Amino acid sequence: MNYSETCDYLFRQTPSFEKTGKTGFREGLANTLLLDEHTGHPHRLFRSIHVAGTNGKGSVSHTLASHLQRAGYRVGLYTSPHLVDFRERIRVNGEMISQQYVVDFVEDFLGFNDDGRGGQRISPSFFELATAMAFRYFAEQHVDIAVVEVGLGGRLDCTNIIMPILSVITNISLDHTDMLGDTLALIAREKAGIIKPHVPVVVGEDTTETRPVFEQVAAECEAPIVFASDQPLVSAAEPLAEGGMRYTMDDGTVFDGELSGIYQARNTNTVLYALRQLQQQRVLGNIDYEAFRTVGQTTGLMGRWQKLQERPTVVCDTGHNVGGWQYLSRQLGAVRCRQMHVVFGMVSDKDAATVISMLPKTAHYYFTKAQTHRAIPEGQLLEIGRANGLDGQAYPTVNEAYQSAMKHAGADDFVFVGGSTYVVSDLLKSII
Repeated sequence: MNYSETCDYLFRQTPSFEKTGKTGFREGLANTLLLDEHTGHPHRLFRSIHVAGTNGKGSVSHTLASHLQRAGYRVGLYTSPHLVDFRERIRVNGEMISQQYVVDFVEDFLGFNDDGRGGQRISPSFFELATAMAFRYFAEQHVDIAVVEVGLGGRLDCTNIIMPILSVITNISLDHTDMLGDTLALIAREKAGIIKPHVPVVVGEDTTETRPVFEQVAAECEAPIVFASDQPLVSAAEPLAEGGMRYTMDDGTVFDGELSGIYQARNTNTVLYALRQLQQQRVLGNIDYEAFRTVGQTTGLMGRWQKLQERPTVVCDTGHNVGGWQYLSRQLGAVRCRQMHVVFGMVSDKDAATVISMLPKTAHYYFTKAQTHRAIPEGQLLEIGRANGLDGQAYPTVNEAYQSAMKHAGADDFVFVGGSTYVVSDLLKSII
């Protein structure tokens, strides 16, 4: 197989939550443990940091990796989903895994999985196979430490075989309720499954429902726990005209962060508490604030209030649930422009009605659907939008919606593309 054929196998022949939803999620670690044994237990050969949460875990993971790289470590980074190329998920010091390694790993797996009678030993999900690939690659690349983002939940996620030096839980909001539970406490219980015995855990944001869950699980594991929201280290945050954010800490320290979006203030506060834990373990010395300013170029992060061009200004963001849109709606409301154009789509397991009710009323909308069967039909989104007083039209593809928005946008206008990771993915694939 070549790389294209290998990706086709990964995307089409293995169940994927990102493509099929709940049927692509494999509950339990049986397949993961068999793959781990086949690959020689590679996760035991490097230290790791485990990052879970409803929102912000990608930004936090990339920012932690940026700090570790600037400290001189060889750093593995495993995140999901990808936006353009599968290889974005698996990086070492910011460099994506090679196409040939992906091909060789899958061919090795196919050989291992042949039971000799025309059948298969196991039927792993897309994410189970990708995780096994990442861990073996990190071991073979001799990384010093890997930052590992949870795929879904925590307790039964296939990344949960690692024994990290630090666990981070960014926040909890209602998402994937059909799999993780329909209350904040139930979802927190699943996320808290990454807490390990005697391993420090940082919780970025908590509520009256989630805090007791984290405290109970941490006590059972005798794991030191810190709640970053108790005493925020970030006392002020303001967007910069050229993009990014400027932060002021409680001790008067001022530094700039590359990642834009007012929601990044909470992610940054979580990262700062995680860095303090790494300092206590003598993994890091003094905090290198330059690492906040170089996250994208260091780790390849995309899609977080990412400015794609000016005149008109075009921004995309992967925020895709109510928790994320509590911040994105405020961010859009603060934009000053002649006219705002919003290219918008969502997937069916999200609360589209609530998110759409949070959108600015004065924008013009281009409702669309991404190329995944989980996407909500554009006509349905248009109906919800009109019920909420939004003006717009429906388009069958993201590219058609985007091209229409750009056709109608003047130099002083603002174009936003988002609502779903898949919408941003389709956009970037069409313009990169």
